[in-house]
Amino acid sequence: MASITDYIDFSQTSLHCPIADAPSTTTVAAAAIAFNPIFWKANLNTHDSIVARQEYRNHFLTRIFGSPYNGCYVLAVAIFSLGILRDHLYNRALADQPLYQPVSQPYLAYGLFTTGNTLVLSSMWALGLTGTYLGDYFGILMDAPVTGFPFNVTGSPMYWGSTLSFLAVALYKGKVAGLLLTLEVFVCYWLALKWEE
Repeated sequence: MASITDYIDFSQTSLHCPIADAPSTTTVAAAAIAFNPIFWKANLNTHDSIVARQEYRNHFLTRIFGSPYNGCYVLAVAIFSLGILRDHLYNRALADQPLYQPVSQPYLAYGLFTTGNTLVLSSMWALGLTGTYLGDYFGILMDAPVTGFPFNVTGSPMYWGSTLSFLAVALYKGKVAGLLLTLEVFVCYWLALKWEE
């Protein structure tokens, strides 16, 4: 009977940071996946993000950057940059993992990646920059709730679109480690949604 170590190679040097005794890139990728929604969305005690709650209560970004819009734009750059870093760490963690042929499904991956990115990009288009990046915590409110596509398909198109994109990369590359990290993405977003309720 096969074990998980047959499909995830923990001994690969690419899994380890160049600094001696540093955590593996898989561990760093897992930490980045968990950190992002905690940073911008979920705080166990307040049901809000660490940054968003501080802005809502204390207007610290508004004061630092001179206006609610400037503060929101800076937060948007931070959130977007953390997402790019997370995606880079995810890809780096998968780079030297063994290929498991049954997981390698490039055509399914193309469909999932297209669907996932359609959900993410169309929701960003519908919400605009300040709607996407927590503008409501800065007092920047939309005129009405967005109910058209993709929000008429799912209430959380960014979460599920992002999850589909992670799954697509794992299937495209045929990496079991990618499936496990995708499961972590799913759980983190699912918990973030539970905290929002």
